[in-house]
Amino acid sequence: MKLKLNHYFLKFSPRSHWKEILAVFVILLAFVFFRSERHEMRQIIPQLKQADSFWIIIGVLTTFLYIFLQALMYFESFKAVGLKIKISEAITLYLKRNFLSVFLPAGGVTSLAYLPTELKRKNYDTGKIHQTGVIYGFVGLFTLFLVGIPVLAYSAFTHKNIGNSWIAIVILGAVLLLFFVLFKDIKNEGSVYKFLDKKFPTVISYLDSIFSAELQKKYFYRVVFYSVIMEFVGIFHVFIAMAALGASPSFSAAAIGYTVSVLLMIISPFLRGLGAVEVTMLYIFNSFGFNNSTSLGITLLYRIFEFWLPLFFGIFAFLYNGRKLFARIFPAIVIFFLGIINLISVITPPLADRITIIKNYLPFETRHISKLAVLVLGIGLLIISAQLLKGLKSAWFLALIFSLFSIIGNVFKAFDYEEASFALITILLLIFTRKQYLIKTNFKYLRLGLGTIILVLSTILVFDFFSFYLIDVTHFGIDFTWSQSIYYTFQSFLLFYTDLPKPATAFGRDFISITKFLGFISWILLIFALLIPFKFNFKNEENEKNSARELLEKYGNSALDFFKISKDKSIYFSESREGFVSFKIANNFAVVLEQPVCDEEDQFFIIKEFEEFCRNKGLKPIYYRAPENNLFLFKTLKKQKLLIGQEALVDVQNFTLQGKDRKSLRNGINSIQKKGYNSEVFLPPHSLELMSELKSISDEWLTEFDKKESVFSQGSFEENELETQPIIAIKDENGNLQAFLNIIPDFAPEESTYDLIRKRKDAPGGCLDVLIVRLIEYSKEKNLKYLNMGLTPMSGIDEPDNPVEQIMKYAYHRVGSLKHFQTLRFFKEKYATVWENKYLVYNNDFELLQIPTALNKVMKE
Repeated sequence: MKLKLNHYFLKFSPRSHWKEILAVFVILLAFVFFRSERHEMRQIIPQLKQADSFWIIIGVLTTFLYIFLQALMYFESFKAVGLKIKISEAITLYLKRNFLSVFLPAGGVTSLAYLPTELKRKNYDTGKIHQTGVIYGFVGLFTLFLVGIPVLAYSAFTHKNIGNSWIAIVILGAVLLLFFVLFKDIKNEGSVYKFLDKKFPTVISYLDSIFSAELQKKYFYRVVFYSVIMEFVGIFHVFIAMAALGASPSFSAAAIGYTVSVLLMIISPFLRGLGAVEVTMLYIFNSFGFNNSTSLGITLLYRIFEFWLPLFFGIFAFLYNGRKLFARIFPAIVIFFLGIINLISVITPPLADRITIIKNYLPFETRHISKLAVLVLGIGLLIISAQLLKGLKSAWFLALIFSLFSIIGNVFKAFDYEEASFALITILLLIFTRKQYLIKTNFKYLRLGLGTIILVLSTILVFDFFSFYLIDVTHFGIDFTWSQSIYYTFQSFLLFYTDLPKPATAFGRDFISITKFLGFISWILLIFALLIPFKFNFKNEENEKNSARELLEKYGNSALDFFKISKDKSIYFSESREGFVSFKIANNFAVVLEQPVCDEEDQFFIIKEFEEFCRNKGLKPIYYRAPENNLFLFKTLKKQKLLIGQEALVDVQNFTLQGKDRKSLRNGINSIQKKGYNSEVFLPPHSLELMSELKSISDEWLTEFDKKESVFSQGSFEENELETQPIIAIKDENGNLQAFLNIIPDFAPEESTYDLIRKRKDAPGGCLDVLIVRLIEYSKEKNLKYLNMGLTPMSGIDEPDNPVEQIMKYAYHRVGSLKHFQTLRFFKEKYATVWENKYLVYNNDFELLQIPTALNKVMKE
């Protein structure tokens, strides 16, 4: 045990675990941050209660201006080095970097290295991007100095007691001078440059990339201009805080307080100067004659405007990437709570003063009906909330109607305007997120549901009519007429229990309960019938499959094209009939295999056609194993992408078993051959005896290795298919087959591929290597250039682009049940020379929760 621990600690190093160490460090800093600021946070509310609301609003609006100016600085910084970003991207960049700067060591500087995913995807030159950060940071310091000097001079002239505030300006000037000297030295390759080149050559290559680009001065001057305005906006923020608390505003105090606070935030090694900023500002305001209470209030309010609000918006900037997930989940949560609110509203007694008001305008029957309606609506909303998560259009429509009736019901019930207001907010939210709901209702079940309602109603009418008409007078004390029977029947069905007869016996009570129960169940059945999703079935005729084969011969260019016309696929033809999309439906997803088969110039238009087709049918299209070089087709459609693995390609013309790298492979193959195993290529047509042996191997492989047949992007064992394909098999010394693979058509130019590769339980593991090497030789004989060995799932995710890819990378390396993917990668790495990224393309992050089930379904059926 001790040896194991020693081995672990020797293996552990900060270099190999720097991400984990940084993560823990940031978490600890966050804890210290919120812990240290708890006193300040407790003081915020009392101080705000004393503030003038008009000036508070002005301060918040000024914060938006402050953020916008920061974004403009980034916007022009990118332009200065010849890059372009959107204003929205610049705002996001500032908010995220500002948020990170609080928790990173020396955050004012180190946060400039952070780059959001949306900018990474632009594939801009990294050196230029970092150069924009240098421009932004340097100009910020420069303008602070530029504004600080005249401010300090003015304050010294108008207010003699400025304390030691001048020290901050001197420090800032020294920092700027140091930056300028270093800049000139590195630019001219001086002594500092040579020292870094000798000791840290990697740093020099990085600095060269930053200093190499020429600045466009026009845009650089704009950065300076916006930064100067921003400095005055910051001063104005302090001025606003003074006015909001009723203090006599002092420009000198505001200017010096702002200048020193910003400088402390920039040079602070941790937490952007928290604590130090507050103490320093308190000291400055006290020196200008403000008492302690007022000084504290000004400081706290200013910190809300320029620290807490941007920090809060930064959190939302990080959450914004998951906005589509939020747009799907949040309305369902709100609908659920509206249902709960409706039920609680019915259960709890109404407010007496509101009942008094409502009695003057509405009769008792209306109030009672409204109460029952709110009860039914509450139950219905609880059911609908679950269906909203599935994206049902009918659920959205019913949620909208039920929310509207909730407003009416709550107002008429007891003038409950709070519940009605919540229902109104829910309606606005549903309208805002309406595009998230595409799945149509199953009209077959809708008709069935409506038929059930009619049947139940008819049954209740007949049952109640005869029961009321024939029931003994002793149970209700009434000899019912036929008209009374029909009247009470409709009341029980419609849940309007305003004046049902009072039962006099236990049987009478049971009878009334039964009629109420049947009415209630009929409404629940109607809700469920409206919510059952539309199951779309799409089948192609045989002549359409033939048309697809012709297009495949004409435009096919992928190793997966062979599977696009297999019997499990549905085919969508373009309007021009010059291309098609191969897909399979599962759980209301249209899972597309790779990309359309068509002329390269028509791919984007056919994808748009298919997207419209799916929208009309209530399907959600996703694209499985989309190649990296075609991702641009989906950008304008605002699709998301997820790296799901890499496809292995072998350069067959240059492949050789010679050399040190292939020694183990060579030895393994030689060992098998010495045992009497040899490979053989069988060309079609095949004998029944051969097919029988192949079937035996396949069945044994499935059983002994606990495998299951998969389809969609690969084939299963089908004799009618294998009979037409070349087979490479391995025989033992007795001539019995021990392993095989089948060569399938590959429509990619100068490329070959295979589908099934299977062996008997007792066959040597090296048999698979013998099969691959023989296939490489076969491909070389056919003058082909590449062998496609297929996808290795979850591999190749070296630099995750999003949280899901980070999870996949972790699972691939750490989760034991996924070790077989690593084994597969190791097997293919012995041959592959090229690895091509393959992606899953989908609509939004919420779909990622449902896609695995849909993919599993299309691959197993």
